[in-house]
Amino acid sequence: MLKTTLKTLAFAGVMAGIALPAMAQDFTIRATANSNENDEDYDGLVVFKDYVEAASNGRIAVEMFIGTQLCANGAECMQGVGDGTIDVYISTSGGTAGIFPFVQVLDLPYLMSDDRIAETVLANGSDFVRTMQQKTLDMSGGSIRLMTIGNTGGWRNFANTERRISGPADMEGLKMRTVVADLPVELVKAMGASATPIPWPELFTSLQTGVVEGTANGITDIMGMKFPDAGLKYLTLDGHSYMGALWYMNNEKFMSMPEDLRRVVVDGFVRLQQATFASPKRKSIDAYAEFAAVGGEVYVPSPEEKAAFKDAAAPVYDWFKANIDGGAEIFDALTAEVAKAEETVNLARAADMN
Repeated sequence: MLKTTLKTLAFAGVMAGIALPAMAQDFTIRATANSNENDEDYDGLVVFKDYVEAASNGRIAVEMFIGTQLCANGAECMQGVGDGTIDVYISTSGGTAGIFPFVQVLDLPYLMSDDRIAETVLANGSDFVRTMQQKTLDMSGGSIRLMTIGNTGGWRNFANTERRISGPADMEGLKMRTVVADLPVELVKAMGASATPIPWPELFTSLQTGVVEGTANGITDIMGMKFPDAGLKYLTLDGHSYMGALWYMNNEKFMSMPEDLRRVVVDGFVRLQQATFASPKRKSIDAYAEFAAVGGEVYVPSPEEKAAFKDAAAPVYDWFKANIDGGAEIFDALTAEVAKAEETVNLARAADMN
């Protein structure tokens, strides 16, 4: 009996050994985000990794590199995606505007009114997203794919150390930090403030020392970086732009996979997108409470005040269309998609309310 059992176990071990190669990974995706484990980008990557590895039955492994282990900034990271040393990278529009100027369309202010509209516009398969994806492939010479557009921090709102901002007139003369990109500079100038492009890691010290007096960020970023400790006190929920997160992938790596695995990766990015859409909503609850607890003031503009912000920002649209290569085309694609989304969402709202 013992001999029979041992033979059975030995045979099972041999068969398991034979079966293992079929289960071994065929592809490894090296994904990086220049953030931390408290960020929406990390949440998205965790969901992506879990789904892709499971749905591929282990044929795809996803390695996550959070922070600056593989690259230190947008230009360096995108170079890595282009040459294949990095497979997946997430960036804000400002982070890759130097390579793909048209992505700054996501920073155009006051075009998308709320989460439902933004998430409908940015859904994979929308005409706008397809246009963004094709332009990315074309401008990169076929080396970089835009896989999805998620969210990284909710909505950009004006915040500062000096005073409540209830309209554009209150921004007159404020020294506002912007990302290192042209369009946010133009927006701040249109509001009558002084724009100072500053890299993200330097913002805390810049607020603390008065190099800048304000910034445009979501509440989770504000509290995650402890900006109130640097003197930031006033936050106005003008919601001028949805903080889009652009997820790029090396095209050669993607196309080297068989069709069934490409489907797994595509579906994985949709799940990632859904996770990043949801994450800021939950995290912002605690972040707003924490902001209030340390003496922060949150101001919600009236509809009339919101309209005044949008009117002041109007020159930015003309600047974008005139100065960005393909700007008019991508602007029209976004505004057309917004109009479709508003019709769809408003019809659904009306039906749900009656």
